[in-house]
Amino acid sequence: MGMQVQLKRPELQEFIDSEVRAGRFPSADAAIEAAVEQMMFDRAAEDIDNETAAAINLAEEQIDRGDGTDFHEFAWRMRQRFSAV
Repeated sequence: MGMQVQLKRPELQEFIDSEVRAGRFPSADAAIEAAVEQMMFDRAAEDIDNETAAAINLAEEQIDRGDGTDFHEFAWRMRQRFSAV
């Protein structure tokens, strides 16, 4: 059985209700779950050190420039490379 949440601030309840009415979430529970997941993601992102963040940013820039390799092409190359061994 899940926990029950009661929001003390009416504007928060209204916001969640409006998100559900707009079809962004199937229920208030789903909206709250999404908010908690986002908080967890944000917390994990805080744990990334500067070097890792820089590497991620560099990789995203390379992908944006088209410097990336398609996964299927990469996998094919690796199969070719290692099947010859």
